[in-house]
Amino acid sequence: MIRTTRRAVLAGIAAAPFVPGLAHAETVGGITKFDDALDAVIDVSSPIEVLGTGYQWAEGPVWVKQGGYLLFNDPPSNVCYKWKPGKPVTKFMRPSGLAGTIPEGVREAGANGMAIDAQGHLVIADSGTRAVARIDLKTMKKTIIADRYFGKRFSSVNDLTISRGGKIYFSDPPYGFSKGDDSPLKEIDFNGLYHVDVAGGEVGLVDKTLKRPNGVALSPNQSLLYVALSDPDRPEIRVYELAADGTAMDEGRLFHDFRPEVAAKLRGLPDGLKVDAAGRIFAAGPGGVYILSPEGKRLGLIATGKAVANCCFGEDGKTLFLTSHTMVAKVRLKTKGW
Repeated sequence: MIRTTRRAVLAGIAAAPFVPGLAHAETVGGITKFDDALDAVIDVSSPIEVLGTGYQWAEGPVWVKQGGYLLFNDPPSNVCYKWKPGKPVTKFMRPSGLAGTIPEGVREAGANGMAIDAQGHLVIADSGTRAVARIDLKTMKKTIIADRYFGKRFSSVNDLTISRGGKIYFSDPPYGFSKGDDSPLKEIDFNGLYHVDVAGGEVGLVDKTLKRPNGVALSPNQSLLYVALSDPDRPEIRVYELAADGTAMDEGRLFHDFRPEVAAKLRGLPDGLKVDAAGRIFAAGPGGVYILSPEGKRLGLIATGKAVANCCFGEDGKTLFLTSHTMVAKVRLKTKGW
């Protein structure tokens, strides 16, 4: 076992290699090992391959298994992109979120996080439309699943995940508004973490105390819900225990703290996260994507040299796709997503 202090960890992150001029490089970044347990997850020599560049803020990647392709969003430009192995990135859907005239005060009209439901439909955190929506990938018909909590409109739904039982967990920070919490468009006086059945119906509240709830993910056995807080004053991942019906059993607890990395001014904040079949968390945070054990121990870091917003598993389940500021990239793993 490697014994690593916080100072040594930060030094290792700072030393992670990256290639400048990302738009012209085939590979970028590097992988840092903090613990020998990383050897079962990824080879530190694995290349991080660039698939596309030139986006304003790449986000929300999802692998569409039935079609064998990747989708990801660029919320500021209101475009959803598609990448298929052996082919260049192309525009898949425009608008990805809000259609028509963009109201004054809306900063991001596009969709953000995405997932695929049991029927193969695309479920999106539609920041611009301020809703959780479903898109039939055969007809491209869009259906609103939820857009209100007790009659008040959501702010800008940011990210989501779907349980095997068909429950959608989603975050609703004010990032889509130009004035954030002070926006006159904001109707709910808190930034919530919610759940709703994939078929729609009543929206349930998981937590209303979070200033900037962002990425959400579930453990393989569906008993734990993770949420990343993109809050510079509280840069954390929190975890909630879930009952058999999918409702939260507690008020959540601290799972991982990124304050040292924020203090060190590493690029990014806690953002999107995914969980592999062994319960390890792949969490976008300051400096890149951290690989954490189910107990929250740092195993390694995948760094691109830019802030990473989100990630997802795809292809045979052993490829990790990363949306990293102006680019999208991929790296091979030894593990699979659940």
